Amino acid sequence: MRAAEASGLAVDEVAPRISFFWNVHNDFFEEIAKFRAARTVWAQIVRDEFHARDPRSEAMRFHAQTAGSTLTAQEPDNNAVRVALQALAAVLGGTQSLHTNGKDEALGLPTAAAAQLALRTQQIIGYESGVPDVVDPLAGSYYLETLTAQLAGRARALLAEIDGLGGSIAAIESGWMQERIADSAYRAQQAVERGETVVVGVNRFTDPLAETVETPFQEIDPAIEREQVQRVRNYRTDRDAARLDASLDRVRAAAADAGTNLMPSLVETLDAGATIGEICDVLRATFGVHRGEAAA
Repeated sequence: MRAAEASGLAVDEVAPRISFFWNVHNDFFEEIAKFRAARTVWAQIVRDEFHARDPRSEAMRFHAQTAGSTLTAQEPDNNAVRVALQALAAVLGGTQSLHTNGKDEALGLPTAAAAQLALRTQQIIGYESGVPDVVDPLAGSYYLETLTAQLAGRARALLAEIDGLGGSIAAIESGWMQERIADSAYRAQQAVERGETVVVGVNRFTDPLAETVETPFQEIDPAIEREQVQRVRNYRTDRDAARLDASLDRVRAAAADAGTNLMPSLVETLDAGATIGEICDVLRATFGVHRGEAAA
């Protein structure tokens, strides 16, 4: 929003077009409160900092996906319950769109049956539960309102800390953001291994016989890979090479000039038949590739 404002774009032209992407985890009420807090904080930022006048600017549009990190390879059927609860929390929190993971995604790509069950989970919530018929149905709950306010306050404190570091890019370049994420993941895993966080079928309520149950895996026919490789080769052969090279040169020039809008050249080169990989190669050659301290 600040970058858009600095370039001369009006807040009410930009804010209604912005959308967010969230994960939704296992703590049912905390996840609902997380989404409600995010919507509150966003509305306040857009209204108070950027002085938006269009009510649509204050509305946080977001997509939610159930958390892959919560899925377990042990007793994968349990994941269907986890996904259902996560999906319900996202809906109660006000998500506009939703992705539900397959129960077997801790093992590999989901099978067709697992993907269908994930879809049916959404459909049952959407068409049988009655939950989507009510806007913010948990509003007024003392516990949920208190938790929402607490999370909103902690989020504002984090945003202020990031601003104090010079913004998100500076926080990434300094390693602050990666460190916070890694520390959070480490503490979460420690809690599981100490048994403080219960994971059913993993560190409590385990069933030795469950290890003998065979779970179907998604197996990809190698012929599909060969067919796709040949399809890409044919696609590249059929393009106008001169037009493609010229359009990629314009992307390279636009990327090298900080004051040039990349989007028109990107659209042009896609129209010329460039692949995403070819475009990204040009951008990587110009911008370089960020490598965190751990990777280095």
